[in-house]
Amino acid sequence: MRSLTLAQRLTLTLGLLAVPGLGFAQPQDPAAHFMEQWDGNADGQVTQAEAQTKRGDVFYMFDQDGDKALNADEWALVAEHMQAEMDAKAETRPGHGAGKSQGKGGGRGPGQAMHAAMTPDFNDADADGRVTEAEFLAATGRLFAALDQNGDGVVSKADFAPQG
Repeated sequence: MRSLTLAQRLTLTLGLLAVPGLGFAQPQDPAAHFMEQWDGNADGQVTQAEAQTKRGDVFYMFDQDGDKALNADEWALVAEHMQAEMDAKAETRPGHGAGKSQGKGGGRGPGQAMHAAMTPDFNDADADGRVTEAEFLAATGRLFAALDQNGDGVVSKADFAPQG
């Protein structure tokens, strides 16, 4: 596991708070904002390797005791974080108050897939109630496939365009 300094952890946390479906900020352009957060080399596309790296960082942020597994208490932190994000998102949408959000993460884009990927059920391959770092990282492939709407092997702004 990589060792992050306190400053790096804070930067990661603040970055995650701004990711649609994983944070509090509500960008005007979710696709551009997602790319800013997940496109590690800023080439306009997120590869599965970049998604794997980002998921590793997310895992590390929530693995509070550093045992390379997310336990029930740590999943409670994840759920609390996600609920706060949904409440904040609902408050920024006209006609929607807290608790009136239309689905997890909204419609198109990373929100819905990101919310699903931040649940124990999505990640706990052996259904033992603990999600190991290996399980969490292995689930990246399923998340990536959900994000890669057009199936071209990368996630780009094109994956956020309305289907039609």
